[in-house]
Amino acid sequence: MVRVTNAVANNRARKRLLKRAKGFVGDRKNHLRLSADAVMSALAFNYRHRKQRKRDFRRLWIIRIGCGAKINGLSYNKMIDGLKRAGCLLNRKMLSEMAIRDPNSFAVIAGTAKQALA
Repeated sequence: MVRVTNAVANNRARKRLLKRAKGFVGDRKNHLRLSADAVMSALAFNYRHRKQRKRDFRRLWIIRIGCGAKINGLSYNKMIDGLKRAGCLLNRKMLSEMAIRDPNSFAVIAGTAKQALA
């Protein structure tokens, strides 16, 4: 009986693992056991941070809108409340871009929010 080593499958698995560890520093890029741990950690963090990125961007947008609202004499929550009452459908991403790139139109929207609150 011929001895079967499963070499092709093992080499393929090793190659796939080391390919995923490309760019890692030190022994984590070319030693099998260390690479396996590093890749598993990286994949776990990758999944977690994809979710976290959405939260981070929302926080950034809220900070930008808050700064723009303060310049126009409103607080962030008053601005959002006023826009909801006015029936404005702009989302936070668009509002933050307007606050940075086009302060004049943001001032108009802030005025709309103030009128809706009064």
